[in-house]
Amino acid sequence: MDFNQIYEIMEDSFPPSEIRTRQGQKKLLSCPNYKIHLKQQNNVISGFIATWEFNQFCFVEHLAVRFKLRGSGIGRTIIQEYIANKNKIVILEVEPPNNEIAVRRIGFYKRLGFILNDFEYFQPPLREGQELLPLKIMSYPKSISQQQFDLYISLLKTSVYSII
Repeated sequence: MDFNQIYEIMEDSFPPSEIRTRQGQKKLLSCPNYKIHLKQQNNVISGFIATWEFNQFCFVEHLAVRFKLRGSGIGRTIIQEYIANKNKIVILEVEPPNNEIAVRRIGFYKRLGFILNDFEYFQPPLREGQELLPLKIMSYPKSISQQQFDLYISLLKTSVYSII
């Protein structure tokens, strides 16, 4: 796996508030629950999905496609292949629908069968000195209860967001 290609795609796809530093991101590779599933063409990574696999649910931390290939269906294919092999709830974070890009992103996931849940949620900082980030949780293949939400977020805070 070419970590440099993956991180380059991350930097092109997400604002700094939504990714760890290069060193912080590389540290995740040693976590047993963290997985990166690649989509490649001619030994070049065209896109990837980075996930956390837990007993109760799966968490999609990042889905990204190389800039020049966006809009070609690669992202849809990656997420469809991923959720097709899961027999438990899959959750992910999205920005609140406050602008056109966020609305389009939510629509993308809705067309794939994800549900936008209406819980107040703030992502813990991924880098030192950052603020809490207001986000929404989407789930597949159905909505989640308040009890599930609380359990999932508790696990994310102790497992995923404890590593910066």
